Amino acid sequence: MQTPFKTIGIIGKPSDPGIAETLAGLYDYLTQHQYTVNVAEDSVKFIKNHSVGSYPIDTLGQHCDLVIAVGGDGTFLAAARAIVEYDIPLIGINLGRLGFLVDISPNELPAKLHNILQGHYTEEKRYLLRAKIIRNSQVIHEETAVNEVAILRWVTPSMIEIVTKIDNVFLNSQRSDGLIISTPTGSTAYSLSAGGPILYPSLNALVLVPLNPHTLSNRPIVIHDSAEIEISFCQTKQINALVTCDHIEIPDVLISDKILIKKDPKPIRILHPEGHDFFQILRNKLNWSSGYHI
Repeated sequence: MQTPFKTIGIIGKPSDPGIAETLAGLYDYLTQHQYTVNVAEDSVKFIKNHSVGSYPIDTLGQHCDLVIAVGGDGTFLAAARAIVEYDIPLIGINLGRLGFLVDISPNELPAKLHNILQGHYTEEKRYLLRAKIIRNSQVIHEETAVNEVAILRWVTPSMIEIVTKIDNVFLNSQRSDGLIISTPTGSTAYSLSAGGPILYPSLNALVLVPLNPHTLSNRPIVIHDSAEIEISFCQTKQINALVTCDHIEIPDVLISDKILIKKDPKPIRILHPEGHDFFQILRNKLNWSSGYHI
């Protein structure tokens, strides 16, 4: 089965020269098979070809039918945020460490990529979060996140006091180091390290995970992903908070600000090789069942 993929974009980790060999080999493979290839501007330096087409990462999706991210999960997250508006699929090649999202290794690259480009793949949709910082009834900052939005104490030894509402209904107040609002995709990232549950990727759910709460009975809670989450602060003295969307930092959030978090309506489309198994990935990455073989 032939796929409609004719123009393919490549996004690499620009700060890592170690991706050069894989990036150049991928470019050569695609051009030899008659695909038009465009490369993100900050990655084109790794390809020794002066005729290669390049675009800023934020507009690359306009010029492609498919994008391949080469690096680790961080590169994949950046690629996903950059192309989600264009409704084109994304493939991940793993040159990082854990790699929950990038599931093709360089030594598997030619065979698995060939099969995907011939239409033999599993497509999965993952939804992002959109966070808005509201100050004086105005949106002063807006950002998307594939994994999580985190509200953190910043440049202060004191805990922050957070008030959470779900669909305008009061949930709780807490004194803690912060709060993580995670998608199912992000449930194996920061949320997991903070004691949150692993969510199956297709669940219509979000998880709220407190960071070092002062009240030990304050536990993670799972809610429906259609909910709007409102975060505000209830301390009496001015301190700053830090909001992060994946690894994008929004500093200087004031205690008078509100943070609104809601599922973004557009999903990112991820293409996996046939036989993709989420549970196998968990076993491999988290070293589960190392003494048991089926």
